[in-house]
Amino acid sequence: MCDYSLHNVASRPAKVGDKLVSTRFKNAVTRGFAAVCEPNVAVCLLPGTEVAFDWEVELEYALDRFGKLGERLARFRQIDVDKPHVHHDALELANGEIVLLTRLREGQHATVLQLPASPTGAEPDDSRASLEAEVA
Repeated sequence: MCDYSLHNVASRPAKVGDKLVSTRFKNAVTRGFAAVCEPNVAVCLLPGTEVAFDWEVELEYALDRFGKLGERLARFRQIDVDKPHVHHDALELANGEIVLLTRLREGQHATVLQLPASPTGAEPDDSRASLEAEVA
């Protein structure tokens, strides 16, 4: 999904294998992901989408820390969904830490490894293993 502050930005859903970059969009007060080849289009992730960063995740101006978090794998989450005008889009890192997407340093590259399971019971996407091998 795309955070409330990206509703005025062109968007599309994420696909397995998408090459993403963290970015600040024009006319928006937040950061999000764009496809590397579509810098002005927000790529919206569903809760449970797994991504792998090319390097350690880095935050910018996050409360009391600045810098690398020591993790490369993350799962997209939404937090504080009961609060309508706060940022909801977040990443849960492999160590369990949850960080707001809007706190990511701009310019970080990531790959969509896996989308969440479909409610229709469709078979899971088997391209994850090859993508994980490519990212490693």
